[in-house]
Amino acid sequence: MKTATCARMNALQRHQARRSRPHAAFARPSAMAASCRAAAGPAMAEHRRGWRSARVDAPYLAGHSRRRDLSARASDQYVFDPDNSSILVAGGGGVGIMVTRMLKDMGAWVWMLQRNDDRRSEIESMMAIVINGDARNDEDIERVFDEIDDLDAVVSTIGGSPADPSSDGMGNIKLIEAAAAKGVKRFVLVTSIGTGDSKDAPPAQVYDVLKPVLLEKEKAEERLKELSDKMEFVIVRPGGLKSEPKTDNGVLTKDTSVCGPIHREDVASLVCKCLFSPNSANQVYSAVDKEQTQAAASYETVEL
Repeated sequence: MKTATCARMNALQRHQARRSRPHAAFARPSAMAASCRAAAGPAMAEHRRGWRSARVDAPYLAGHSRRRDLSARASDQYVFDPDNSSILVAGGGGVGIMVTRMLKDMGAWVWMLQRNDDRRSEIESMMAIVINGDARNDEDIERVFDEIDDLDAVVSTIGGSPADPSSDGMGNIKLIEAAAAKGVKRFVLVTSIGTGDSKDAPPAQVYDVLKPVLLEKEKAEERLKELSDKMEFVIVRPGGLKSEPKTDNGVLTKDTSVCGPIHREDVASLVCKCLFSPNSANQVYSAVDKEQTQAAASYETVEL
């Protein structure tokens, strides 16, 4: 018991140290978020059986976890306040992990839907909450949404491969439909350039290789648009993903002819901006590195 307690304290200290160095794109989290973090350590251990709303079940969180109304200034900047919001991130790849880290730095409560425990320790070191499940499985999806109260938004970075693209289509669609039924405010879907009306943007040989995946992603995009009367959506289509450190040259555009690579961390930063901006509601963007695009000499970018 003593060892487990020390481990939790060390994890919390690392998390607080990280939170003292906020991501450059976002403001420092509030004192309320710091209080939530301090109280959350024992709550998270106590509720590992399902992590069912530690904010509500734990009496020592009362007064810290209540959702605050947006100030007039914040309501102009955000759809809902990042600090103390509840976000589900689906997909455990590089972009999903980076989105989770940035959201935690903003003060959000973050759950991550993972098919396995390969990255559990990394995720929990950020004080995010892991829920195991497969988005293609109805029972798993039902359990995920039952375990999270007052969910504000979902970010899906789920992706498969040309050999098995079912996660891109069926997995995302099940997640989208469940989120709409749950009353989630906004859903951010990360797909790819080459999907839908950006089909002609990538080189033909690249499209041919990725075609099975892109067609499934298109099905998910269309289903998300169909449910826009129930839930706001944002679709982000990044170009080829690079693993090197961010360049801060990532941009959004509505130009469907744009193609080019972009760094994963830059994608994550753009996704977080899209998640909270009132100007991104029901929009579809391509995301590229402005210094590496393969499009025409000029195209319009979108500032959020």
